[in-house]
Amino acid sequence: MVSLRRVAMGISSAAIRLFAFIFLRWIPGFPFGPIVLTSLGIYLSSLLSLQNDPDYVNSKPRKERKKATRDSRNSVTLQPRDSALKILLTGLPSRRSAVLTWTTALINVVLALLTTDFLIRGLLFYPSDEVAFSRIGYVSPTTANLLFREPDLSLLPVVVSYQEAETSKPETWVQEGTVYKLDNSTDFTATVTLKNLKPSTRYRYSLSNNKTGGFVTSARPGSPAANRLSFVTSSCLKPNFPYNVLSHPLRVPGIEQMTEAIGKLPALIRPAFMLFLGDFVYIDVPLRFGSSVAHYRSEYRRIYSSPSWAATSEAGIAIDLPWIHTLDDHEIENDWSKGNKTAPYPAAADPFLHYHVSANPPVPAHPYAHPDNVTYFSFVNGPASFFMLDTRTYRSEPAKEDSTILGYAQLRSLLKYLSTPEPAGVHWKIIASSVPFTKNWQVGTTDTWGGFLNERRAVFEAMWRAERELGVRIILLSGDRHEFGATRFPDPALELTPAELQPNTAGYGLHEFSVGPLSMFYLPIRSYRQKDDEDVSVKYAPDGNSKFGLIAISEGVTDVDVAGVSPIPVRSSVLTYSLYVDGEVVWQYRLSVPLEEYAGAKVATKARKTSFLPPGQVVKDDLVKEGWDVPVKRMIGRIEELAHFFIDKATDLYKQVSN
Repeated sequence: MVSLRRVAMGISSAAIRLFAFIFLRWIPGFPFGPIVLTSLGIYLSSLLSLQNDPDYVNSKPRKERKKATRDSRNSVTLQPRDSALKILLTGLPSRRSAVLTWTTALINVVLALLTTDFLIRGLLFYPSDEVAFSRIGYVSPTTANLLFREPDLSLLPVVVSYQEAETSKPETWVQEGTVYKLDNSTDFTATVTLKNLKPSTRYRYSLSNNKTGGFVTSARPGSPAANRLSFVTSSCLKPNFPYNVLSHPLRVPGIEQMTEAIGKLPALIRPAFMLFLGDFVYIDVPLRFGSSVAHYRSEYRRIYSSPSWAATSEAGIAIDLPWIHTLDDHEIENDWSKGNKTAPYPAAADPFLHYHVSANPPVPAHPYAHPDNVTYFSFVNGPASFFMLDTRTYRSEPAKEDSTILGYAQLRSLLKYLSTPEPAGVHWKIIASSVPFTKNWQVGTTDTWGGFLNERRAVFEAMWRAERELGVRIILLSGDRHEFGATRFPDPALELTPAELQPNTAGYGLHEFSVGPLSMFYLPIRSYRQKDDEDVSVKYAPDGNSKFGLIAISEGVTDVDVAGVSPIPVRSSVLTYSLYVDGEVVWQYRLSVPLEEYAGAKVATKARKTSFLPPGQVVKDDLVKEGWDVPVKRMIGRIEELAHFFIDKATDLYKQVSN
């Protein structure tokens, strides 16, 4: 008869090994860590209790074992021999070797220790209370927002100065300001705006507390340099994942890979800034240790304590790349949709305001709310204008008739922005959202714009109208999903044929590029697929622990196919999206805005009006084709999708009955 203790050991050992692997290498989320530690307790207690189990004979003397197994005919019944490989793989005790038993037990103990290390080493040994750093946020042609933290009050006042990088004369330093007071009200941070700068000029800055750095101002509107812009975008980062016991617990490999990749680019297309689309910190991954202001602040400090900010390349040091930020759920709570008054939002917003909003771009010209209460932003840089949405602060419960993801004021501000003509030379309106617009992601759809389809439709109609009437092209950028998905949303007025709406095709429409994580896990299942003609899949790339997009806009000549006739060269503003996975370019896509009228650009054909904006084109595709494992991963994704469906239905039914 099988011992219950051995059954418990087998199950708990399997749980330790399976969930430790998932936790450390696959998905570092709740509840995998606690399961590993709980299973170790069960395993060790069962192992120790087996010392008195008759079936467990390793610790008994040889003569006693023979006596216990002698049958009525005085012959020795040999104990079954356990395979050493079986013992080491399963964690079960050996009947013949104490060394094997304690070796396999040691494997489980080590896995639990590694899990514990990942859970708490950064938290215990790197509180980062004393971290001091400086970084550049939003940069315009004549200004730059400089954020710094200095907890050592003996270094006050902090004097902020700057000079052009091409000169080293001491008398050329310009003193911008002096910060006399820093205290806990802002977690010892302050933001200083450097003013009276020259466009398209490289500067260095210096603080009296020995913090230094550099940046480049953006181009003057209307200048030749304003025809060109490059920037990077991504979302989601967590230190030391995939877990490496030999790595610094605050190291962020994705920042280092991106810095190295940027350094390989020609100087002309090196990015001007990082547009980071949320989940800069993960307050609830791998485990939430608190919801106070202090807990949220400590997460920001730990990220800014990462040694990865010191990574260098031909492009310079990582921390010198300006970053601007949107907010997402893990900076508050997973799938947050309870507004800006309910706890823990107020505590979560405190460091976001001090560390990010204070250095972000200005609020829109028409915010439709008091500027001090606005966390959405708008700016122009070269050939593009930007609107950075906040899809967390103002949202309501999803999947209702009146659900809103933006809130009344932000929605009005976005619609006003979309309907406003851009200045001469600005050909792109870029909308940044922390969550995807597409509903093609079939798991967690309601946490995206897929849970707010009425509002999405109103926004899309304004976007299509803007493309038709204003002569600009609209690009949607998003993150959150730990995967890459390129999707297009064709204007119904184009009346595209079924062939033009097939999955995995380039073509007409608003285009969204959703990318992440910069440094985190990727989903082990396939959850993105096209279900209708509204959201047309262009490309799906789920794998890779580090993914980011490089957007490069410049003027050039593109071949435009007018009304189905031979292509003709047209001077255009050209946007190229390059997807980087683990530091390498694997996919590129190109869109353009013609800068001159060309014959037939708006003429009508029998089927429909020919779009003024040419279709997108795949420039490069080095992604690995689908392997044998993809159907399995897709099936797992369908199972999870069905599970979410039944859970949602059961929840709705419960609410109806309880009401």
